[in-house]
Amino acid sequence: MNSPATLRCHSPISTFRKPNYSGRRLVCNVKLPSNCKFSSNHNCFKSFTANRSEFAAHQSIGYWRIGGASSNDAQSVEESFGEFITSERVKVVAMLGLSLALCNADRVVMSVAIVPLSLSHGWRQSFAGVVQSSFLWGYLISPIAGGTLVDYYGGKLVMAWGVALWSMATLLTPWAAEASLWALLAMRMLLGVAEGVALPCMNNMIARWFPPTERSRAVGLAMAGFQLGSAIGLTLSPILMSQGGLFGPFVIFGLSGFLWVLVWVSATSSTPEQSRQISIHELRYIQNKGQIRSVVEGKSKTSKGIPPFRRLLSKLPTWSIIVANAMHSWGFFVILSWMPIYFKTIYHVDLRQAAWFSAVPWSMMALTGYFAGVLSDMMIQRGISVTLTRKVMQSIGFFGPGFALIGLTMAPSPSMASAWLTLAVGLKAFSHCGFLVNLQEISPQYSGVLHGLSNTAGTFAAIIGTVGAGFFVELVGSFKGFLLLTAFMYFSAAVFWNIFSTGLRVNFDDST
Repeated sequence: MNSPATLRCHSPISTFRKPNYSGRRLVCNVKLPSNCKFSSNHNCFKSFTANRSEFAAHQSIGYWRIGGASSNDAQSVEESFGEFITSERVKVVAMLGLSLALCNADRVVMSVAIVPLSLSHGWRQSFAGVVQSSFLWGYLISPIAGGTLVDYYGGKLVMAWGVALWSMATLLTPWAAEASLWALLAMRMLLGVAEGVALPCMNNMIARWFPPTERSRAVGLAMAGFQLGSAIGLTLSPILMSQGGLFGPFVIFGLSGFLWVLVWVSATSSTPEQSRQISIHELRYIQNKGQIRSVVEGKSKTSKGIPPFRRLLSKLPTWSIIVANAMHSWGFFVILSWMPIYFKTIYHVDLRQAAWFSAVPWSMMALTGYFAGVLSDMMIQRGISVTLTRKVMQSIGFFGPGFALIGLTMAPSPSMASAWLTLAVGLKAFSHCGFLVNLQEISPQYSGVLHGLSNTAGTFAAIIGTVGAGFFVELVGSFKGFLLLTAFMYFSAAVFWNIFSTGLRVNFDDST
C-alpha cells in the first residue's frame, strides 16, 4: 500500500535516501542546481527510502518539508484543538511546566521555613532577608553561562542537569541547616546556580518546538507551572512541616525532581526532528509554519565561541528587556519572599493562613498567564503587529500590578489584602507575553544568552529588593512604604519598555 517516496530532477544530483513516512512524498527544499525541478516526467528520476532516524541525521543539508510539491500544501496543514492538546509539543511544554513548578516550589519552601528557622536561631528580620536572598547569590552566577550552554547544547541536556542539581540541593537543605549557617547558605546558593538555567531552557525549547503564532500560549502554559509551583510550595510546606518537621517539604520536593529527570530524559528531545514520538502530521505542521527554517538559520549564525556581548548590549531593545526583567524579578521575589511574613505581621494571621493567603495569587497568575498567551496569539493572528502586541501585554503586566499594590497598602482586612495581591500577581502574568516572548523575536539565535543577561540583571534587582525589604521594614517599621516604592518602579519600567522595545528582528551581527 505504501509506495516509495520519489525525487525527480532535470540534472544529475547525488542520491538522497529519506523515509517514506506512510506513502507521502518527501520534498527536499535544499539548494539544488537552478534547472532541478520536482517533475513527473524526467529520466533522472531517483527513488529513495530509508528509516526514520536518517531524517533527523540529514537535517544539516537543508530544510525538509513533508507533503506534495504544490504551493497550497502549507495552507492545508492545519490542526484542530484536539490535535494541539494531544500533540508532542504540548507534552514537551507540559514537562517544562512541571519542571518550573518544581523549580518554584523548591525555592519558596524557605519562605515558609524561614519563620521556624528564625525563631530557633534568633535571627532578626534583616538577617532573615539575607538568608532568603542567598538563593539569589547563586542565581546571579548561572543565567548567562547557562543561556550560552542552552544555545549550544540544547534545552534537554541542560535542563536535565539543572533539575538534578537543584533537587539534590533541596534534599540536603535541612541537613545543612542543622550543620551550620554556612552550609545552609551554600545549599541555597547551589539551588540558585542550578535553577538559573530553567527559564533559558524553557525559552530555547519553545523557540524550537512552537511556531511564532503559538509561542505566547506555550510560554503561558510553561509559566503556569511556574506560578502553580509557588502556590503548591506555599500551601503544602506548612502541612508537610507539621507532619514531618523541617525535613518534610524539602525531602518530598527533592525526590520529585529526581523522578522528573528520569521521565524527561526518556520521553523528550531538544528538537522536533530528533523526536521518536512525534507524528508525521505534527512534524509537517511545525515545518510548514516556518519553524525549522528560523531554527536552522539561528544555528548557522551561532558560533561555538563567546557570544557578542558588546553588540548585544549596544541595542536599546536589549535594554528594554533587561529593565523589564529586572522590574519583574524585583516584584516577583519581594512578593514571593515576604508575603507570608507580611500577612503574619500586618494582619496577625497564623503561619498556615499566611501561606494560604499568599498562595492564592499564584494560582490566579497561572490562569491569567495562559489567558494572556491565547489573547496575545489571537492579536498577532488577526493582523496586529508583534511590536504593538508586546507593548500592550507588557503595559498590562506592569501598570496593573503597580495600581494593585497601591490598593494593597490601603486594604483594611486580610481578605481585601489578598484580593488586591491576587489582582497584582494575576495582571503581572501579562508581562510573560511581553518581554519573555520578545527574547525569541528580536534574536532567536541568541535567545538563551539574552535571557541569561536579562536574568542576571533581574537577579541583582531581586537581591536588592529582597534584602532591602527586610532593612526597610526594620528601619521604618512598615511594609507599606516599600510597596509604594515598588509601584512607582513598575510605572517607570512600563514607560521605558513602551519607548524602546520592538517585536522585529534585531541585527546583532554587526556593530551598527
